[in-house]
Amino acid sequence: MTKVINPAQDASVIASTLLRVAETQVIPKLRESVAAGNYPFAAAVLMQEDLKPVTISTNDDHDSPLLHGETNCIREFFLIPKPSRPAPRNTVFFSTHEPCSMCLSSIAWTGFPVVYYLFTYEDTRDLLGVAGDIHILEEVFRVRAPGDTDETLRERPLYNKRNSYFSAISISELIDEIPDEEGRRRTREEVERVKSLWDGLNHVRL
Repeated sequence: MTKVINPAQDASVIASTLLRVAETQVIPKLRESVAAGNYPFAAAVLMQEDLKPVTISTNDDHDSPLLHGETNCIREFFLIPKPSRPAPRNTVFFSTHEPCSMCLSSIAWTGFPVVYYLFTYEDTRDLLGVAGDIHILEEVFRVRAPGDTDETLRERPLYNKRNSYFSAISISELIDEIPDEEGRRRTREEVERVKSLWDGLNHVRL
């Protein structure tokens, strides 16, 4: 019987597998997508029990601003005939970049229980110059409470990462759960190496 991977016990396995999927399967797809004028964002659905990919999709916002990597991936996942399609609760969702508000809602509506991501919102803003994820959450969803100052409002989280629909976990947070220091060090080095693969994905709007 295949062991179900538990994030609290197998953080090293999850992190290393997601990084390998990013390098060997996501990056090749992104090269084609970026060449077509899309942003270098992608997502994958993987089986929870062995982390084998079910679907991998890239951003297609050149055709529609709604076709983010996550929404594209969810759409392709549900195009799999129902008898062959795993239940979302038995899968893991992986986003190369922390999902935006639209994609977070899509993940909640479709029943994926956990989403891991490589780049944070701040990474996306600072490395790619894409600040829309943060700006929309601040402008549309962050509501000033009575007594809030500008400072206390800024300190409030942009969204609830642990909620009744899903848990959103960065790979950096996952690494913190690796019990041995050497394992954490090696995995952090691997994260930086894999992140550097995005340096060659020059987004050009056609």
